Amino acid sequence: MHEITCPHCHKAFKVDEAGYADIAKQVRDGEFEKDLHERLELAEQAKRAEIELAESRVVQEFEAAAAKKNAELQELKAKLEAGEVSQKLAIAEALQKIEKERDTLTNELATARQERQAAEQLAEARRASELQQAASAKETEIQELKAKLGALETQKKLAVNEAVGRVEKERDELKNGLQRAKLERQLVENSLKDKYETQLRDRDDAIERLKDMKARLSTKMLGETLEQHCETLFNQLRATAFPNAYFEKDNDARSGSKGDYIFRDSDTDGTEIVSIMFEMKNEADGTATKKRNEDFLKELDKDRTEKGCEYAVLVSLLEPDSELYNTGIVDVSHRYPKMYVVRPQFFIPLISLLRTAATGALKYKAELASVKAQNVDVTNFEERLDEFQHAFGRNYELASRRFGEAIDEIDKAIARLQKVKDALLGSERNLRLANDKAQDVTIKKLTRGNPTMTQKFAELGGGDGPAALPSDAPEQQA
Repeated sequence: MHEITCPHCHKAFKVDEAGYADIAKQVRDGEFEKDLHERLELAEQAKRAEIELAESRVVQEFEAAAAKKNAELQELKAKLEAGEVSQKLAIAEALQKIEKERDTLTNELATARQERQAAEQLAEARRASELQQAASAKETEIQELKAKLGALETQKKLAVNEAVGRVEKERDELKNGLQRAKLERQLVENSLKDKYETQLRDRDDAIERLKDMKARLSTKMLGETLEQHCETLFNQLRATAFPNAYFEKDNDARSGSKGDYIFRDSDTDGTEIVSIMFEMKNEADGTATKKRNEDFLKELDKDRTEKGCEYAVLVSLLEPDSELYNTGIVDVSHRYPKMYVVRPQFFIPLISLLRTAATGALKYKAELASVKAQNVDVTNFEERLDEFQHAFGRNYELASRRFGEAIDEIDKAIARLQKVKDALLGSERNLRLANDKAQDVTIKKLTRGNPTMTQKFAELGGGDGPAALPSDAPEQQA
């Protein structure tokens, strides 16, 4: 609780905390607003004073600048007026100087004109005398030239007459030579004509014979003729160009088809450089059904694959009018890999090209062959190891099975022996029982209830049966 005294009636009263805080807040808010209004009014007054001061300062500066500009303007006007006066004076002086120079130049021009006229007159007089001298000299020279010209014309006429005589003589000689040349040419033409006509007749006869021979030749003979031609070409260069090469006919027809020739070339170490399967195709001119080169490519690729050749080449005379096959070596690798079609004249060049291209890769082939050999060795070792493991496992399995069978047989033998043992033991018991039973057997027991046997035993004992039984009993037991 707080005690508050009223400033008017000076009466004290008490208020609680909330009321006291409310009264204190009202007092603080009122004082704050009052103080705020006072400060705002002071700031507004200071602002207005500063604005008025700045305006007066700007006005003063503007007036000072205007006065300065007016002074500069007056000064410039004065300078301009002084400049105009000096300019007028300078113009007058320049005009005087120019007029003076003009008069001087006029006088000099008049003097120069007079001197030029005098020089022209002197030059004309000098030129006239020179022209006169030159004219006289020219006249003398003309007379001399006329004399020389007359002499030259005389010499020229003589030379012309002499030259005409020589030319006419040469013309006559040339005419005679031309006539002789014409006669000789005619003779040569006639002889050449006769010679070529004879050759043409012989050629026509040979063509007819060849056509007749082709007509008689079978398809096999045509093909063999091309094969022999290619083989002859190769054998001509075998010793020099292909000393290590293999080029023989393909006689292996186990798969149902075969190529014509197989070419294999290797280096001195036996590493294969290149291998080519060749197929030779030809046909007669009069064949009704014309074959195409593409008809044989599939079979050639099959033969090449079966014989393990890298390249396949069709040496063909088919399609003789084809521009494609007549241009040279035709690459048909877009149809079958590493396959070419050539005419017979490109047979040897193609082998050389393929061999040269493969020689560059010989080093890599040798390395590949070495790697393959190593792989083969590893593969053989692995195969032998697998074979050993398989054989060892099989032998182990057989031995294990035999060992098991032996153990089973031993177990069976033991079982049989046990049965024999049991049987023998049973026999022993039976024998003991039989022995016991035999020991218990007496004549008395045997003859009991059997009067016949009792009588027989009594007779054997020599007395009455009943009396003799006791004496016979021990013997019977024994």
